[in-house]
Amino acid sequence: MTPESDDCVLVQSHTCKPSENLVKLCSGMIEAGKAYVSANKLFVNGIRDLSQQCKEDGMISECLEKCGESLQEIVNYHMILFDQAQRSVKQQLHNFVKEDVRKFKETKKHFDKVREDLEIAQVKNAQAPRNKAHEVEEATSALSVTRKCFRHLALDYVLQINVLQAKKKFEILDAMLSFMNAQYTLFQKGYHLLDEIDPYMKKLAAELDQLVIDSAMEKREMEHKHATIQQRVRIDFAYDDSKVEFNVDAPNGVVMEGYLFKRASNAFKTWNRRWFSIQNSQLVYQKKLKDSLTVVVEDLRLCSVKPCEDIERRFCFDVVSPTKSCMLQAESEKLRQSWIQAVQASIASAYRESPDNYYIERLDRTASPSTSSIDSASEPRERSARPDSVPQRVQGLPGNELCCDCGQADPRWASINLGILLCIECSGIHRSLGVHCSKVRSLTLDSWEPELLKLMCELGNGVINHIYEGTCEEQGLKKPGPNSPRQEKEAWIKAKYVEKKFLKKMATGEALANGDRKPESHWSAKKCQRHNSAITAPKGQRKCRQEAVLASNTTLSSAAAALERKFRRDSLFCPDELDSLFSYFDTGSGPRSLSSDSGLGGSTDGSTDVLLFGPVVDSVTEEECEVSEDSSGEAELEPEASDPEDGRELHPGSLLYKACRARNLPAMAEALALGADVNSANEEDEGKSPLIQAVTGGSLIACEFLLQNGADVNQRDSRGRGPLHHATYLGHTGQVCLFLKRGATQTGGDDEGQDPLSIAVQAANADIVTLLRLARMNEEMRESEGPFGQPGQYPSSSPTEHCRSLAPSFPLSHLSHTLSLTHSPPPHYTAL
Repeated sequence: MTPESDDCVLVQSHTCKPSENLVKLCSGMIEAGKAYVSANKLFVNGIRDLSQQCKEDGMISECLEKCGESLQEIVNYHMILFDQAQRSVKQQLHNFVKEDVRKFKETKKHFDKVREDLEIAQVKNAQAPRNKAHEVEEATSALSVTRKCFRHLALDYVLQINVLQAKKKFEILDAMLSFMNAQYTLFQKGYHLLDEIDPYMKKLAAELDQLVIDSAMEKREMEHKHATIQQRVRIDFAYDDSKVEFNVDAPNGVVMEGYLFKRASNAFKTWNRRWFSIQNSQLVYQKKLKDSLTVVVEDLRLCSVKPCEDIERRFCFDVVSPTKSCMLQAESEKLRQSWIQAVQASIASAYRESPDNYYIERLDRTASPSTSSIDSASEPRERSARPDSVPQRVQGLPGNELCCDCGQADPRWASINLGILLCIECSGIHRSLGVHCSKVRSLTLDSWEPELLKLMCELGNGVINHIYEGTCEEQGLKKPGPNSPRQEKEAWIKAKYVEKKFLKKMATGEALANGDRKPESHWSAKKCQRHNSAITAPKGQRKCRQEAVLASNTTLSSAAAALERKFRRDSLFCPDELDSLFSYFDTGSGPRSLSSDSGLGGSTDGSTDVLLFGPVVDSVTEEECEVSEDSSGEAELEPEASDPEDGRELHPGSLLYKACRARNLPAMAEALALGADVNSANEEDEGKSPLIQAVTGGSLIACEFLLQNGADVNQRDSRGRGPLHHATYLGHTGQVCLFLKRGATQTGGDDEGQDPLSIAVQAANADIVTLLRLARMNEEMRESEGPFGQPGQYPSSSPTEHCRSLAPSFPLSHLSHTLSLTHSPPPHYTAL
């Protein structure tokens, strides 16, 4: 072969290498395309997720949905393109290279080998010597055979090259045409797809331009507001950005919400930050948004709120419900006040929105006492089984058939520290005044301790209105009616109980000196001793005020006697331990009237001292203190017991002090209304408090009245003796029960080192000794039992349950069947 032929064959054989390289590059492109498609799919999925998150914004949601759909179609078109490249370019060229090119390579190898043999035969033929004919003949014969074979193989090789070149041209053109058709289809469909959303894209572009303009304007407004707020902060140093406003009439029903710290009820008393809200007359909280709401107070109508200053943490307030209390902490003082006002406003709103019939339908529900007596017993009571319900007993007093403040008929709420009945709307206003002014309780929903019931029967709307509305007629003021606006009622109640504008003030020294008022016409006090019988109405005409007071006393005495025959005490001790002990003391003592309110102790002759004051004193004589026909004795004023004092000497504090000793609750109420300090100490009488005087007078109801009005149960006199010491000395078992119930401490001794228990032991008073020891044992068990420190959570094997089981075996044989159970005090106790 000529050099030109060799070169042509060599060139043709090298044309197969680019085809093989193209197949490899196509494979790489397809793999990269698949990765691109996968990335595009993830991108489209991200757009769809973002669209779901932005459903509230219609503009963004619509844009993302349309763009996501279009991009998904484009991704599908790309998948078709790469699939076509896989079939047309890669697969088709791969088959060509694998089959045709492989055969060509095998033929080329065989051709190259024969060509080498031909060259060797030519060399041997050229090297054969002339003188060796045999070698020349062999060399010539081998060259001839090899040349013939080479020519045949060369002809086949050239044919193979021509066939390969023709097929390569067809395969490459066909593959590229298919691939380009796929590209055309991709872009054509993509164009049509984008052309369809082109109007929306133009509309979106116009809206986007407007958004840019609006955003710039909003940015300028925000910068202006920011500068204004900064300037206000610089001017007003007292500005507090933590203040939150509340809205009782919020459309969504949420009056107020925000973060508060809540003290847990576990043993460690930990504080946790929770999201609180006032909604639907309930106080609820949750830890996270997805968590369910936890109800703290189910009905705000039966709770109260007050700030707490006696704990270490700041800005705390207590929400007290009938069953529990919840201690909360705000972040600032303003926030605390906002929360307190929000709760009070919600309570008032709930009263306005709920009719009184709502409570009538729930008479049979068992409820715990209200905030004024959280520690009182909450045992279920079957009100329907009793002949007379609590409302009937209390409403039977003069004036109690109507609301004390507006005259609404059938009042079913009470202020236990004032001793009055209220309608539901006025009770809501009283709650807003705070428990220091008025303690509200429901006649139907709350349980009523006997001492509270008797306290309500001692006072009543007539007595309290006589005190707090003493100058209304003189001032020509008109009392609001049942249909008066709430604002008018609220203004009247605040003026009446908070500002006390309608009280009859004490006569000054100058007025008395000038003879403007008789010395004993309004502020005088006398002690009158009477027996256990009702005072009859005096003969002849009397002034209206005299008739009201005496009629009230007569009604109270008869009503109380009937009340006591039908009602028996059932809770005067620890609410979860010894709530039935007091009923054992009353067993066998017979019915007791209010006039003989000795509290299971007092005078042995059944007589009582009554404090008379005001115009009543002017008209009361020995002849007017008559008794009923059934009386065994004659009630009369004892000259030696009379202790008149003129207006220069008798001030509200003295009036309260003397009224407590004489067991006259109306006088005590008027003294407190005029500003007497319930915890004042009488330095002229060994620093004794009014509560100690009430103990000395032997009246359990007087003690209860003072405690309801803030008397300190642990206040001691100059000899170190508290009310519990005096009650123990005098043997007043009922008062001992009451003081223990109200948290009186029995660990401290007086100046002689005597604690109540040692006093009771020296006096051989088995009842009081048992009470004090059980109470002390109860306190020790509470400390030792840990998590069983809540009422009703004691296991049957706990010591508390053993204590409860021993209560019925309390020694009743030691109790007297007389009206008052009195033990003589120790000989050295002469100061009382």
